[in-house]
Amino acid sequence: MASKYRQDAAAALAEVVQDGMTVAVGGFGLSGIPTRLITALRDSGARNLTIVSNNMGVDGKGLGLLIENQQVAKVMASYVGENKLFAQQFLSGELEVEFVPQGTLAERLRAGGAGIPAFYTPTGVGTPVAEGKPVMEFDGKPAILERGIVADIALVRAHQADAEGNLRYRMTARNFNPLAAMAGRYTFAEAEHIEQDYLDPQLVDTPGIFVQCLVEADQIKDIEQRTVRVRQEA
Repeated sequence: MASKYRQDAAAALAEVVQDGMTVAVGGFGLSGIPTRLITALRDSGARNLTIVSNNMGVDGKGLGLLIENQQVAKVMASYVGENKLFAQQFLSGELEVEFVPQGTLAERLRAGGAGIPAFYTPTGVGTPVAEGKPVMEFDGKPAILERGIVADIALVRAHQADAEGNLRYRMTARNFNPLAAMAGRYTFAEAEHIEQDYLDPQLVDTPGIFVQCLVEADQIKDIEQRTVRVRQEA
């Protein structure tokens, strides 16, 4: 079996990342985020990055680390409400933000990975999302043109992987990871368990053809919001 495994995530990322790149990142909130690879990206010192992600994490965690280090020039995201520093940089004009409806963001990543340059969707018609975009009617309903997203690099996290880079995700951590993996010209994956043999093909979520580099994942999993119910009296 050919191996895409690298022990040093920072060294592997440093060979590829450059200033000004577009980076697609999997995860939803702090669920399924590639923690080790995000830290390696921070430590690379790359600047003027465009980050494509469902959201930008929280202050001090996840993609919030890149915001703190002022490495991000533009963000394409669906939701950014949990990051106060992000809001400050956006409102002060330090950070360019392109808000993308969540389903549209998912389809733009999928389209980019599938080689589809653009598609029409009714989502966003009549809102600021549609400004400057071509509009066509289909069956009497307007739809706007959205471009597929192809990222220079993608960072994703999986539950299981084999050395060939085949990936399997666990539960809701699947979220945006398969889409980000497809959209990257060069995809880095971190996995909690790297198997010695090939994964069962029927269980593979992301085929290894989409993955160029594989590292072990950090085992720490942060919780974005912890809610505990009051114990009821017996």
